[in-house]
Amino acid sequence: METVEQCSEQERNIRTDQYGFVQSAGSVPREQVSGYGSVLKRRAIKWRKLLQGSRVERSLKMKRYIRKGIPNEYRSLIWMTVSGAQAQMEKNPAYYKKLLEMEEDSRLVDAVKTDINRTFPDNVHFRKNANPSLQDALFNILVAYGNHNKTIGYCQGMNFIAGYLLIVTKDEEKAFWLLDALIAKIVPDFYSPTMIGLKTDQEVLSQLVKMKVPAVAALMEKHNVMWTLVVGRWFICLFIDILPVETVLRIWDCLFYEGSKITFRVALTLIKYHQASILEANNFPAVCEKFKEITRGAVVQDCHVFMQVGTLGQEQLYSQSAPHDFSLCPRYTVSCNKIKL
Repeated sequence: METVEQCSEQERNIRTDQYGFVQSAGSVPREQVSGYGSVLKRRAIKWRKLLQGSRVERSLKMKRYIRKGIPNEYRSLIWMTVSGAQAQMEKNPAYYKKLLEMEEDSRLVDAVKTDINRTFPDNVHFRKNANPSLQDALFNILVAYGNHNKTIGYCQGMNFIAGYLLIVTKDEEKAFWLLDALIAKIVPDFYSPTMIGLKTDQEVLSQLVKMKVPAVAALMEKHNVMWTLVVGRWFICLFIDILPVETVLRIWDCLFYEGSKITFRVALTLIKYHQASILEANNFPAVCEKFKEITRGAVVQDCHVFMQVGTLGQEQLYSQSAPHDFSLCPRYTVSCNKIKL
């Protein structure tokens, strides 16, 4: 039986990345892969010059910089500003505190508590015995949001979203306002009781695949594989626990600035790049397994290259797409308009 001292020694020897996620033995730090460390240093210098003596404002230059990646030291500032979360927080200076002081909703609290211990068990900062533990701040954010938006309350998946926001901002009030910006503006109706936004965006993706990767669409139909089965988690968790941490953060850099069209681009990039592998599947289980496999490997590990392909390489995707009639469903029209450049 292990003693407390032995457990503590093991915890001290745990190797984590800069965000607190436990790294497997033999894994290479992100900044050492493909010279990414030098890329980060160059980007940090350029961002420092960009932000010196100037306000963060939307512009083509800002869009270009964001697509190439926001350094960690500026990520919270940029996300808060370009998403409108900073403006909302400043307009409502005491609002977050009031939400936490509201009368307890036992159903909301129980739902949040159920998922707290399931949130990032591989991250040392989200463990009960961490000092400090981010579990408390995460609980506050989710309860506050449930009090803020009674229609949604709490929905599974929001814990992972809020957790990432907390890792980046290191501030629960900022994380709350970013969560509100995401749910209210960027991916509306993803977490509503009907999840109509989530369902519709998945259907729009299926239409895009029919247009751009028809062989994969035909394979899905042949084996009766529903799109929600293979990409549902991609959308509901915005690629958390699907793609590597650094890649997810690079996706979110663009997501906060450009909106949900980025999720379509990333999803389509994964499918298009791995088309040959997907087409090897010859039955229902094999198709599902292929969609798991395409989210792993060197392509997604090299986030700098992946994002160049995913955001820049797909630049002409939508403007060149053949026209589709989505008029039968107004929500389709909204989603398709979102992905136009």
